[in-house]
Amino acid sequence: MPPGTFHFAGVTLLVTHYNRSGSLARLLDTFRGLGCSFEDTVISDDGSHAEHLQRVEELQKEYGFRLITGPVNKGLGHNLNKGQDAVKTPFTLYVQEDFVPLAAFPPRLTHALGLMRERPGLDITRFYAYFRYPYLKAESGGFSSMRFKLWYPGYRKFYMYSDHPHLRRCDFTKKFGRYAEGVKGDITEYRMMMSFLQKKGRGLFYDDFKSLFDQRNDAAEPSTMKRNYWRESGHFLVSGLRHFYRHVKFNLDYLLRSF
Repeated sequence: MPPGTFHFAGVTLLVTHYNRSGSLARLLDTFRGLGCSFEDTVISDDGSHAEHLQRVEELQKEYGFRLITGPVNKGLGHNLNKGQDAVKTPFTLYVQEDFVPLAAFPPRLTHALGLMRERPGLDITRFYAYFRYPYLKAESGGFSSMRFKLWYPGYRKFYMYSDHPHLRRCDFTKKFGRYAEGVKGDITEYRMMMSFLQKKGRGLFYDDFKSLFDQRNDAAEPSTMKRNYWRESGHFLVSGLRHFYRHVKFNLDYLLRSF
């Protein structure tokens, strides 16, 4: 590799895609501009419309990735499963197509990869979040280990797993189960989050969690994840009820349900 580039041997870049080919092109172009290359790249498409799939096929000729398609949209869980099934390397860097890596990311991925190779007990390293994970122990390189105990205050302690950009081992779905299919994307993520906790998953969290990736959704290619008023409202009464509901539900699910 030429000086100044980052080649990640043993890592497959896995990108899930649905009807946002412009965002996918931006993601791939940004990785190339940062000097990043991977042992393999898999794009898992979830039955995109013809015009987007045609654009993805054009991108395939330019970037040389493996394209995994399906005839119809079957949801995030199915798209994740068929994409992960195609991965052949020890590690997967999972990124949804609406994220953009920033200049600080390549050296941090190098450090995270080193930590996971040194410590086989680590299952995941998270690079982005909407909020700081509440219970952390400082490690090295700006990373901290996430700590979970049921008696820790609050419900945000449950969010050890997230679909946001992360590095994981190839046996992730063997250890924690396959992603739930036939349900909405947020339910798929929730069930994996609970399985990760119940099966004693261990992971790292990057402390400056907004410095490695930027999430971009514009009018031309808005988010395909639809959320309802109950989940999004900032009204103090709705927000308070939502927090109380999550606190009760998360604890009961963790204790009484098997994921």
